[in-house]
Amino acid sequence: MKTYYEIIKELREDRDLSQQKIAEILDTTQQVYSRYENGVNEMPIRHLITLCKFYNVSADYVLGLKNTGKNRG
Repeated sequence: MKTYYEIIKELREDRDLSQQKIAEILDTTQQVYSRYENGVNEMPIRHLITLCKFYNVSADYVLGLKNTGKNRG
């Protein structure tokens, strides 16, 4: 089972986005975002929500609780 930090990295890389770009979306620094992707720091819920909306995926998907990334509803 993949970890959430592996999933957020895949989502970003699949869209050819930089860590800097995602950090800007989250209103944080690239260094902080890098620590999320590397599993050094846990990502705050507010950032999880922002990423789910940005990527149009469910929180269950990002957290590794579902196989599909599509939102339902």
